[in-house]
Amino acid sequence: MALIVLAADKGAPGVTTAATALGAVWPRPVLLAECDPSGGDLAYRLPGADGGMLNPGRGLLSLGAVARRGLRPEQIHEHSQKLVGGLDVLLGLVNGEQAAGLTWLWGPLGRTLAALPEADVLADCGRLGQHPQINDLLAEADQVVLFTRPSLDHVAHLRERLSLLNRRVGVVVIADPRSYRSSLDEVRRIVAGWDVAFVGGLAHDPKGAELLRGQWGGRLDRSLLIRTARELAGRLAAQVTGTAAGDAAGHTAGHTAGDAAGDRTGPVRRPQEPSSGVRP
Repeated sequence: MALIVLAADKGAPGVTTAATALGAVWPRPVLLAECDPSGGDLAYRLPGADGGMLNPGRGLLSLGAVARRGLRPEQIHEHSQKLVGGLDVLLGLVNGEQAAGLTWLWGPLGRTLAALPEADVLADCGRLGQHPQINDLLAEADQVVLFTRPSLDHVAHLRERLSLLNRRVGVVVIADPRSYRSSLDEVRRIVAGWDVAFVGGLAHDPKGAELLRGQWGGRLDRSLLIRTARELAGRLAAQVTGTAAGDAAGHTAGHTAGDAAGDRTGPVRRPQEPSSGVRP
């Protein structure tokens, strides 16, 4: 349906946590794919659908072993697993050394993920710049989203990355809730003049991130991480289907994005509630 690449330029602004939160509340069927050549983390962060540990050997590594003669969409599902709560995930490489033998994979993988007929794909590509071959996957994406912190060094690296990417991208600021709106406004001002589709936000919420590693419950559902993830998921899903209402940052995407499909990180169903913005 659509391939959305999630990445960053420098540091660890929380791309994997953001990708997991977005996948949990995505309003349509979705696959979370760990496409960071440096290695994935989800196998060690979250349990499988049966409550046990995910198999780190089943995912991108096993897919690469059978895909040299061609890669088909159905093979993606054959090598995917389910997290507790039902979120489908294609686990990444175990370590960065494995990427050396898979430099050919990223272009075919991007084309195949973009062609999945029944699900959107959120591709966690980690930090850009370390493995140039990942650009072959980015070229196939319907939307590239770069995550940043609002600090000067992170935004400076963001601008450098924008100058290297020959395409329009979205920017998401991992912002302190106490200065949420002002952080978005400042980043929006700094990237003005660049080919940026939108500047959105996701709350910096360490407690919510820790809760995300467990079963879904009321505390996680009410966390700033999930509340802002719902708004961002709704906005991204609307943009890739051509129905976005506009690019003004901070504009909410209607009611809770998770209402359409249910949350996918735990068995506890949450009550529906209207979306509410984060206030500093």
